[in-house]
Amino acid sequence: MQAYCLKCRTQREMKDPKAVQMKNGKPATSGSCPVCGTKMYRIGKG
Repeated sequence: MQAYCLKCRTQREMKDPKAVQMKNGKPATSGSCPVCGTKMYRIGKG
């Protein structure tokens, strides 16, 4: 799954994506950038 990396400022393929649930109950996906290691977050089902 792709997400935007704020540190690299580009779209990248997420490393180790995990389905999470936000506080309001909506689905999201959390992972990390394969290049710089920064956390990446994407709202919505993947």
